Amino acid sequence: MQLTKFGHACVRVEQDDRRLVIDPGGLTEPTALHGASAVLVTHEHFDHFSEAALRAAAEADPGLEIWTNAAVAAQLDGLGSRVHRVGEGDAFTTAGFEVQVHGTWHAVIHPDIPRVTNIGFLIDGALFHPGDALTVPDQPGLDTLLLPVHAPWSTVGHLVDYVREVAPKHTYAIHDGALNDTGIAMVAGLLGEHGPGIGAPYTRLAAGDTAAVN
Repeated sequence: MQLTKFGHACVRVEQDDRRLVIDPGGLTEPTALHGASAVLVTHEHFDHFSEAALRAAAEADPGLEIWTNAAVAAQLDGLGSRVHRVGEGDAFTTAGFEVQVHGTWHAVIHPDIPRVTNIGFLIDGALFHPGDALTVPDQPGLDTLLLPVHAPWSTVGHLVDYVREVAPKHTYAIHDGALNDTGIAMVAGLLGEHGPGIGAPYTRLAAGDTAAVN
């Protein structure tokens, strides 16, 4: 599979001529959706979900399918059977990829802030996008973890423990749109090879960069 990083939390997964896009939100370049066969959305926050962008993509391509939770699906009223509601424990095939759904809730930001639903997507049993939660997928020997490296609901200490628990073969940074160059370097210093021994190689792709993943 080819993994391409787009703005903030959005990635595109490609194999042969199949394209799957995850979390094209308000901080994502519209080009991320070009040529997509299917879109997965973890939750309703603006940095992961753009109703306008998805409606425009659906209008441009009548074959585009969208898989998401009930809260996001409700905001895409009018797109009919092209929008699929899924939740924890569901499995489906889209764009030729096998997808499993893990998780239910967004991470706690503060007790006074209501939590929204959040689902993570495991692609072909190999690549996991958790959205805004530190969900541990029931998948031993995970190849690739997409790690949300900066958010108001986490610390680097949480991330270290999370990577240790998931134990992937490789970790790629996502959810970094609010970091400047100094913050990016600080996070890499702690999660990378000179950090406190998280046990998995760490890579941050710049927007538009691509890597081959299992």
